[in-house]
Amino acid sequence: MRMKILVFGGSGRSGQVMCRFVRQTGAELLAPLHGECPLENTRAVSDMVLSSGANLVVNCAAVSGLEACGDDPLRAHLINAVAPAAMALLCRHTGARFVHLSTDYVLDGRRAGLKDESTRCRPGCTYAESKREGEMQVMEAFEESIIARVSWICGNPDKPGFPESTVTKALAGQPLSAIADKTSLPTDAEDIARAVLMLAADSSAGGIYHLCAQGEPMSWWDCATIATDEAVHLGALSAPPEIARQKLDEVPFFREPRPRHTAMSCKRLAQHGITMPTAEESIRRAVRRLLRERG
Repeated sequence: MRMKILVFGGSGRSGQVMCRFVRQTGAELLAPLHGECPLENTRAVSDMVLSSGANLVVNCAAVSGLEACGDDPLRAHLINAVAPAAMALLCRHTGARFVHLSTDYVLDGRRAGLKDESTRCRPGCTYAESKREGEMQVMEAFEESIIARVSWICGNPDKPGFPESTVTKALAGQPLSAIADKTSLPTDAEDIARAVLMLAADSSAGGIYHLCAQGEPMSWWDCATIATDEAVHLGALSAPPEIARQKLDEVPFFREPRPRHTAMSCKRLAQHGITMPTAEESIRRAVRRLLRERG
């Protein structure tokens, strides 16, 4: 029987790539738009999972804008916590596998260094609080669920991440600046999709996984420097542009607090035969993909 995979959030940065990977497997894809299944409506979410007949449900949907979550915490709670819990509960009843994408922002970001899955969570903004609540509700509803914490997603030219946005500004001759005192690990959306499908196919997988690139923590300034260097290497830029260093506390439009140090260790993935590329490789691939799209 042909496998059926239901993807929520299929129009987002990671969701679009996830849907493409699902199609490549030959599985039947169901990817409802928000208008077809509003995630604020728990009944609609439950009915969608129940009627889909899916063998695997992947939740890529979220209210991910920190200021948007702060401005409407109820909507953030419903979409980032209540909806995933409803998906997990229905998967428990139907026997489907469930994978929920979470975020490195749930971690305590006060100390530098790589964090593994046992690291304390200390969400410090509405977005992080709603995502951590979602993790806990998902595991309570269906303990065999897979929760994949991702970080700084890039690699989808149709939904550019920070590396692609930086190169686009550089090509337009715009001044560049990037935060230099906040660290994590940029991760290619294609690697996220590949790893999610591998975990879902492994009956021994369950619980929380840090699904991110390998390497030492890097700042947004480091990320921008690597991205523009790749553009120079490919001939799209004649010389490396100047990138001004910013401090996190000096960004005026950040109304919600951001954790400073949330780079994750992805060693647990190796137990399932999943090897992630380095963050630098992820950035360079994202830039190459962007420039190919631009022609």
